[in-house]
Amino acid sequence: MSLRPVPAPPVPEATARVARAAFRKGCLAMRIRDELGPLFEDELFARAFPRRGGPAWSPGQLAMVSVLQFAEGLTDRQAADAVRGRIDVKYALGLELDDPGFDFSVLSEFRDRLMAHGLEELVLDRLLERVSELGLLRAGGRQRTDSTHVLAQVRTLNRMEFVGETLRATLETLAVAAPGWLGQVAAPQWFERYGKRIDSFRFPKGGDARQQWALAVGEDGFALLGAVYAPGAPVWLREIEAVQVLRSAWVQQYHRDEEGVRWREGKDLPPGRLRLSSPYDTDTRYSVKRGAGWDGYKVHFTESCEPDAPHLITNVVTTDATVPDVEITEPVHHALAARGLLPGIHLVDSGYTSAALLVAAAEQDIELMGPVFADTTAQGRAGDGLGQDAFTIDWPARTVTCPRGQRSVSWSEQCKPTGTEIIRVHFAKADCDACPARAACTSAKSKWGRSLTLLTQPQQQALEQRRREQGTAEWRTAYGTRAGVEGTISQAVRVTRTRTTPYRGLHKTHLGHVLTGAGLNLHRLDAWWTETPIGTTRISRFARLGLELAA
Repeated sequence: MSLRPVPAPPVPEATARVARAAFRKGCLAMRIRDELGPLFEDELFARAFPRRGGPAWSPGQLAMVSVLQFAEGLTDRQAADAVRGRIDVKYALGLELDDPGFDFSVLSEFRDRLMAHGLEELVLDRLLERVSELGLLRAGGRQRTDSTHVLAQVRTLNRMEFVGETLRATLETLAVAAPGWLGQVAAPQWFERYGKRIDSFRFPKGGDARQQWALAVGEDGFALLGAVYAPGAPVWLREIEAVQVLRSAWVQQYHRDEEGVRWREGKDLPPGRLRLSSPYDTDTRYSVKRGAGWDGYKVHFTESCEPDAPHLITNVVTTDATVPDVEITEPVHHALAARGLLPGIHLVDSGYTSAALLVAAAEQDIELMGPVFADTTAQGRAGDGLGQDAFTIDWPARTVTCPRGQRSVSWSEQCKPTGTEIIRVHFAKADCDACPARAACTSAKSKWGRSLTLLTQPQQQALEQRRREQGTAEWRTAYGTRAGVEGTISQAVRVTRTRTTPYRGLHKTHLGHVLTGAGLNLHRLDAWWTETPIGTTRISRFARLGLELAA
């Protein structure tokens, strides 16, 4: 298909007449067209289409269909049917009433083109740009961020199921790609062992028998890899993705040396962030949070939350399930800066904050408003006035004074293996031994007395300031605005089925989340234009009774 950009068509007279007769009060799709006009121009997508070939369906219209599709949680087939049969959608796209639309596969091809040419963010960028032109979105206000888990479109496997299914998937692929070659190298028992889907209920009973089964799978996998990489084997077999996945999985799950094949255990396994969890989606990872485990991804939504403007999704980040929230804060700020939408106040939970991030955000004139963890030392938890905050730091003199008036005798700048710069401070053993509060202050038996670990001056001061602030009623009241982002997560899950991705792979899943963010913005703009109030938190009757009794 080739792109021949044409101006977005106006709404045909017949389509407008019938649509307004059918929707006398208007509807979301029609209001979006009336208020925003033709939102996506064909020229925006020019580099995703060749200049020669048969004409393509308008990419600007496909982008609008995709956003409406995710706004309503439709499948590709349902979205294509909506273009053919729904008057409001024809109105939004500027189509004649008898326009036949397109085959549903066009939507998948369109998404593939966006990903292939790095245009995943384009739809959300253009929507935010248009809304900013209307004065409904601006930089410098308040925004908030939160995340939720996303289940992968694959079966969750335990380790034994994973290795068995990985080998089976490789054999299935080779049975299609090179059936003659595979028939010569496959052992007779493989057809029985890997002919059906691997499920734990089919495993032999007993721990020892299962261990032997896992080792047999490991030996079979190494035998297959040996055959693939043998001098006489077709070289192109090594380039098959399933073979590459098998090779990586076997390195992660097995040892092989002169003693034979051994099953990796415990700390011998690679970290979860690197470990494959499915042969069918190599981007997905298994993670656990608050006792709940899932195989898949995480999505982070950032939204504006000014009281005098609609609350709009301004950024979407998708990661595998193992990436902690604290690693997302700076990428969110970089993305918002690129869009010209940096907030003055960024409300987040404790997972997105650290001393370093407080300082980095302040350098961009952002107040990163989120709680930090309290002093976790034994003295800090005891609450007897001997926590780290009770010590006075003289940064120019590079000394620390304890609550009893003793000064430190050692100040050493160090660096953790992670690269974090720290300062180690020690007090003299003689001073601490003679102190009546020694038992509560330190139990050190080395050549030093009490020791402190400090961050660099900007980070340490930011950390101490935040710890003081978050204990005040004023700060807690201002921070209460963050709770509203939970409603955004709820809306995303209920309206667009965000928590279960229909795609395999991080890039496809992220594009789906970007379109989800744009779709949610359509709902929020529609609610703003119709003056629909923001929903309140639902309270059960029993909880309400408790509040009444407490009052």
